[in-house]
Amino acid sequence: AKKQHCKPKAGEIAYHKGDILTVRNGEYRARHNATGEEGLVSGSKLREREALRIDPKLSLMPWFHGKISGLQAAGKLKPVEDGLFLVRESVRHPGDFVLCLCFSQKVFHYRVIFKDNKLSIDNKQFFYNLIDMIEFYSRNQGALATLLLKPKKKEGTKSAETKLLKSGWLLDLSKLTLGETIGEGEFGAVFEGEYAGQRVAVKNIKCDVTAQAFLEETSVMTNLHHKNLVRLLGVILHNGLHIVTELMTKGNLVNFLRTRGRFAISATQLLLICITKDFIWTTLKVIFSIFRFFFAPSDSRFSNSCISAKYCPILTNHTPMESLFKIDT
Repeated sequence: AKKQHCKPKAGEIAYHKGDILTVRNGEYRARHNATGEEGLVSGSKLREREALRIDPKLSLMPWFHGKISGLQAAGKLKPVEDGLFLVRESVRHPGDFVLCLCFSQKVFHYRVIFKDNKLSIDNKQFFYNLIDMIEFYSRNQGALATLLLKPKKKEGTKSAETKLLKSGWLLDLSKLTLGETIGEGEFGAVFEGEYAGQRVAVKNIKCDVTAQAFLEETSVMTNLHHKNLVRLLGVILHNGLHIVTELMTKGNLVNFLRTRGRFAISATQLLLICITKDFIWTTLKVIFSIFRFFFAPSDSRFSNSCISAKYCPILTNHTPMESLFKIDT
């Protein structure tokens, strides 16, 4: 919202400057993302969500300082205050990490052991990644001296979570319901779900490094708005990174054409799909080879495509991210 609207008339909704609203019907009816209230709005008081700039300084883990010694970590945690923390890579134990936490004018060093593809400090609580661990101990003291209250950011980094929140791309976890798995790839699983009453597809990336790479791709997707591009709704930072997009309800293109789809799409439409898909795919390869934005298109087989509710085929295989391109029939 560009302006506030605190005294709504009957059928309207109230909102403040900076609030995020989702347009539901035409240009005049919207849902308040925070309250869930729906009603009429004035188009002149709204603007499109701010797109994220591709910024290598944006980090999902601004508190991670890489491989430094305990002495160096203690030097960075000054002035000492309860709850101030950072995470470093262990020098003595390669592959493990160390959580450095300030409490009572001291710096405590907790070794984070990596075993069986999970992380743990006390062999009681286990985590898939550092992001999950920090999120947990920010709410639960557990085996620590105190809660994690204030991250010590690595010099030159910016918090991706803060940026996503301010720009309106960080979604509310409480409004997301995950359903069955509809796909599994090299980088994570894809679930069908529902967000604030809308059916969605949710890709969950649990690996820290991969999640960081996907963050850069997500930044690019916030800049892309076209009828032939699947729409990014936003991201959720919980149990890794969740990328939420609109759901393609008709499933895999190959299976669709082998079954009920052959009666829904004519031969002329199918020929147009083939011609248009290959033309666009070739064009994209040329564009991305020049600009090298965020992924390299790799495989445009029909088995890597999906169908939307309006029978729009979508290419679904990028490297490293599954593609989100639609082709009108």
